[in-house]
Amino acid sequence: MTADHPTTVAVGGRRQVPVPDGVAHDYLLLALRLDQHSPGLVDGYFGPAEIKARADIEELRPAARLVDDAQALLERIATEVTDPADADRRDWLSAQVVALRTQAEALAGTTLPYIEHVRRCFAWEPVRRDETIFEEAAAAIESLLPGAGPLADRISAWDDRFVIPPDRVAAVVGWLAERFRERAGRLFGLPDGEELRIRLVTGQPWSGYNWYDGARRSRVDINTDLPTWAASLIHVAAHETYPGHHLEHAWKEAELVERRRRMECSILLINTPECLISEGLADLGRRFASPTDEDVDLLAEVYQRAGLPIAADREAARAAAETTVALSVPRARLGEARVNAALMRHADGLSHDEVLAWMERVGRFAPAVAAKRLEFIEHPLWRTYVFVYHEGEALLRRWLEAVPEADQVARFGRLLREQLTPTAIAAECQLSSS
Repeated sequence: MTADHPTTVAVGGRRQVPVPDGVAHDYLLLALRLDQHSPGLVDGYFGPAEIKARADIEELRPAARLVDDAQALLERIATEVTDPADADRRDWLSAQVVALRTQAEALAGTTLPYIEHVRRCFAWEPVRRDETIFEEAAAAIESLLPGAGPLADRISAWDDRFVIPPDRVAAVVGWLAERFRERAGRLFGLPDGEELRIRLVTGQPWSGYNWYDGARRSRVDINTDLPTWAASLIHVAAHETYPGHHLEHAWKEAELVERRRRMECSILLINTPECLISEGLADLGRRFASPTDEDVDLLAEVYQRAGLPIAADREAARAAAETTVALSVPRARLGEARVNAALMRHADGLSHDEVLAWMERVGRFAPAVAAKRLEFIEHPLWRTYVFVYHEGEALLRRWLEAVPEADQVARFGRLLREQLTPTAIAAECQLSSS
């Protein structure tokens, strides 16, 4: 397939958008107005066109007014969303609006300590990792990649063996998306008419991105600023497509917006609690896209489809895939160094160069990779967001594994269809452990 070819057939016809109730209407308007001050806050919008048009053409609303609007909306949620059957909706809306109020307050000049700002945005507080886990992860990698020279150089040399040529990336990720779609359909079902397109981009601080357009359609961008490694592409494909962001957004549009008329879900917002859930489920979904016992075979197949030289020797390809899979757990632990790096940069006040050197020394990132990761950490929009991947996945993994394995598919399916908050997930974890 090419970068512009859809992975499914589009469904035609005009799309009817439900009318929002008063709370949902004002939630959408508040978020759209805030996006006028902070472009990028709205990650996707498929709600009523007239609300978007109003926000686009009206005079810029002062940040202080938006703080007042958010507070008034919080009070209305408490008094107007009172049906016991809507308790999840009330809690979700309240958490989202606290995040919007926090961002409006920052625009209006209220400065909070970094960690407190993060906590209010995500209803979750990031946990600084003990550096011992990074040393233990590095030792595990050392045992798998023995040799002379810095470990970061050995990791880079290993990865360089599995770089997918740029002209093959779109075809490989398209094949992965089709494979993951078939499995996700069997496990979780697929909303009618869902579709996505894949394209390659450059000049972005992220590895991949899902742009959800509504009507159950997504555009998935794969960033090729850095080399595209085979194992990383598998993760990115599952994260952005099935059962990750695309499937989540498509199911929530079908279930929450269209069936239950919860129109607040027709907007997707950055730096709000829904992001911790969304990024966590997208990372966690990797286990459903490709179960652990299939990882080696899948990776060897990617080598072949990418036309990598190692694929010519089946035994060598399989051995390399086995080592790469064994490396995945300790490398993921090293990846959590980004949590500490963000806290060091924004909470502790360390300089750019100090944090960059720490990421290379302790996180064992190659210089180019460390620089790209720090670009994300320092980005005005993403500096708050950086925690949601590791923190979200850790929270949802505890929640998922609190039930028997036979029940985990159904539990993960709830993430795709329900309005869940980090607080609600944590409460269920606590209940399961008591």
